[in-house]
Amino acid sequence: MEGNNQTSSSMEFLLLGFSDQFRLRIFFFSILLGLHLATLAGNLLILLAVSAEPSRPPMLFFLCQLSAIEFCYTLIVAPKALAGLLSSGKGTISFMGCATQMHFFVALGGAECFLLAAMSYDRYVAICQPLHYVAVMNQAFCLQLFVISCLGGFVVSLGLTVAIFHLPFCSSHHIDHFFCDVPALLHLACTKSYINELPLLVACTLILLLPFLLILISYTCICLAVMRIHDSSGRGKAFSTCISHLVVTVLHYGCATFIYVRPKSSYLPHRDKMVALIYTSITPLLYPLIYSVRNKEIKGAVRKLLQKLITHPNCIIFKSRSAHF
Repeated sequence: MEGNNQTSSSMEFLLLGFSDQFRLRIFFFSILLGLHLATLAGNLLILLAVSAEPSRPPMLFFLCQLSAIEFCYTLIVAPKALAGLLSSGKGTISFMGCATQMHFFVALGGAECFLLAAMSYDRYVAICQPLHYVAVMNQAFCLQLFVISCLGGFVVSLGLTVAIFHLPFCSSHHIDHFFCDVPALLHLACTKSYINELPLLVACTLILLLPFLLILISYTCICLAVMRIHDSSGRGKAFSTCISHLVVTVLHYGCATFIYVRPKSSYLPHRDKMVALIYTSITPLLYPLIYSVRNKEIKGAVRKLLQKLITHPNCIIFKSRSAHF
């Protein structure tokens, strides 16, 4: 590392977190810990409930994968943020640790975007091509969609992370955030060139815009198909199967677009930290709640799991049924 403007794998960053005041730190710690535990419990409950089901239709399969992503998503950010709140509100993180955290955070967020697009296609086939639904949305195809979603998020995130961590950082390595987020690292870079924002623009196009266009096309076709249904109760039933997915999509894309689709000059640390707190701690908790309330299959699976836990609290064994949904 020459001078203060080049990066090194031995360099450390200082995460400034939320506040230097002890009472505020304790308040944020209590809130974050409660949200974190509730999120882990909610998503783990869905994972166990779906795993215990002998038959898993495509939407149930996708919901299980979505819960797995949210479960991991929370573990990437929350532990480091909680540790920082207990250590004078700040926490150090190594160069490689910061890059790893950013990579997996973006990779899981990207995988979720692609998975939401896959779920919208599932709704399209179910409503627009109901006679072909079983043949099209078979186990192998659903598994392929999930693998493609994960690989897509991983590859795009890897390219973005490498591009950002090749930027020269200023002598101050203080990140005004509670985790290594993309806008915070771009703001710390010593360069003023807009060319350095191109990797983020490309990543947003691939991770946000492309899946969003696929979702938009799916729901346009769904709306046209539903409008052709003359029975009002039939239209309501068709739309009701999409509400949960639409709500989660709006929440996910709304927060991601606000944070990432904007120029570097508009970065405001305090505002961004509050928004980041929402999409890293609150929305992962809301997703299982939204799907649990609206989805009969999820409610049935959770109910059966809880009954098993009450009846046999010490001997619950979930058998793997990889050949079935």
